[in-house]
Amino acid sequence: MSKNQIPDRDRHVVILAGGKGVRLRPYTTCIPKPLVPIGDEMSILEIVMRQLRHYGFRRATLAIGHLGHIIRAYIGDGSQWDIEVDYFFEESPLGTMGPLVTMRDRLPDHFLAMNGDILTDLDYGAVLDHHITAAAPITVATYERQVHIDFGVLDLQGPGIVGFTEKPILGYSVSMGVYGVSRDTLADYLVGEPLGFDSVMLDLLNAGHAPQSYAFDGYWLDIGRPEDYERANLEFPTLRRSLLPEIETTQTPLVEMVAA
Repeated sequence: MSKNQIPDRDRHVVILAGGKGVRLRPYTTCIPKPLVPIGDEMSILEIVMRQLRHYGFRRATLAIGHLGHIIRAYIGDGSQWDIEVDYFFEESPLGTMGPLVTMRDRLPDHFLAMNGDILTDLDYGAVLDHHITAAAPITVATYERQVHIDFGVLDLQGPGIVGFTEKPILGYSVSMGVYGVSRDTLADYLVGEPLGFDSVMLDLLNAGHAPQSYAFDGYWLDIGRPEDYERANLEFPTLRRSLLPEIETTQTPLVEMVAA
């Protein structure tokens, strides 16, 4: 193990699972977004928990809010995945980074933070190791997304047209919703106040403390949009082997648990 790596017993992750999942309604009317089923087999959050354990994480804090009691009933103490789980309850929405600020005194010097509704085969442990090695305030896992423009795009100089591209494809590096975070980065923010990822990034850039990126080119879907959720369900059967570690666990089916 490299001196820049964290022993498994000390790998900590904060899973942000307090959102209402408005864009995914009606699926999220009665079920919190991290618990929507994938492939009619298990919830997205169970997939995440199994992956985290596979990549060496032994402790997790779930930041919950909307329908959080259902998440807590489903995940419990995490023992079924051999992960020690505790909870942070948001009385009111705190944004992406607000929960981390509010619970910072109970977090280690370096930890992983991630959305609880992403489907990916990213090595979460490698992200945290990279973050520590880079000595960065925040490390953002990034993914290349292409946007197809369905129009002819004009380059203008005053009223004159100086260039033209027919239906271009634009590429962007986007945040995957997975971050390596150093606790000191949160020190100057007010506890209990809403704080977005965008505000922290802009503050760091303005202060000259450049965040780092961790580029990833594997599989990634944010299931917050109905079209991506439907795609995840279609692709899961063929991707199951790469998405899930070779560890079988016994889990009460989500449909049975909610019905109870």
